[in-house]
Amino acid sequence: MADPNADPAVAHRFKVSIDGHELGVFTGCDGLGVEVVLEQREEGGNNEFVHQLPVRLKYTNVKLTRPVDEDSEKVAKWLKEMQGTITRASAEITAVGTDAKRITSWKLKGVIPVRWQGPSLGAENNKVATETLELAHHGFL
Repeated sequence: MADPNADPAVAHRFKVSIDGHELGVFTGCDGLGVEVVLEQREEGGNNEFVHQLPVRLKYTNVKLTRPVDEDSEKVAKWLKEMQGTITRASAEITAVGTDAKRITSWKLKGVIPVRWQGPSLGAENNKVATETLELAHHGFL
C-alpha cells in the first residue's frame, strides 16, 4: 500500500473560510468545477459538422461534508447571521494533507449557501452523524 504522505496531492481535509468566518475543517469536498455551455449552430450547405459556439461558463455547486463536531456551531451561526439578508460573499477552500500543510486552495466569488443538511439521528442508527453544506458561486477569483 502506498504511503499517503509520499504524494502531496492526497488531501484529507478541507479548511473553509467565507468572508472571515472560519467554518472549520471538512472531510469531503465535491463539485469544484466549471462547464462551458455551448450553443450549436448548423451552417446551411455544410453537412460535415455543426458549429459549437461557447456561450458562458457554468459553475457547479460545491458540497462540503464532515462528521458533526464542535465546528458545526460555526456553520449554524454563519447561517443565522444571514437571516433576512442573504448576501454574496467570497470563500476560500484550502486542501490540507495528513501533515496539516496546505496543498492548494480555491477562492470563490459570489458565494451563497444553497442548502445545509444536518445529521439523521436515531437510537437504532449506528452511523456517524454527518452534515453537508452546499454552496453556489459565480466563479473563481
